[in-house]
Amino acid sequence: MVEKIVPPFTRKTALRKVQLAEDNWNSRDPERVALAYTPDSDWRNRDQFFKGREAIKNFLKDKWERELGYRLKKELWAYTDNHISVRFEYEWHDKQGQWYRTHGNEQWEFDAEGLMQRRDASLNDYPIKKEDRRIAI
Repeated sequence: MVEKIVPPFTRKTALRKVQLAEDNWNSRDPERVALAYTPDSDWRNRDQFFKGREAIKNFLKDKWERELGYRLKKELWAYTDNHISVRFEYEWHDKQGQWYRTHGNEQWEFDAEGLMQRRDASLNDYPIKKEDRRIAI
């Protein structure tokens, strides 16, 4: 059974929503992750703009084919009625074995059913040494 958390958010429900998102993304399963979004969800990820679950699934499939060993940590930054802002970082490596840490912020907007209808993400990558990783697998 999928846990349903709907707006308006309280601190407790916003924290839970963020943890569920982290767990979903760490599954690296595009089908599972896409179910948290409305069928016509609007996304901005870096300089990419797209709409809808199918586009989300395609984006995530491509992402996790490039970003190997992906592990994410999200942190609640702020919340209001139907909005949540998070800061996040994740670590991953490319096919050549170079590790990276990616930092970013996301702004989320939810519909009345608790599905994300808008995601706006700004993020930056930088190379790290494998021994400097800080997110456990």
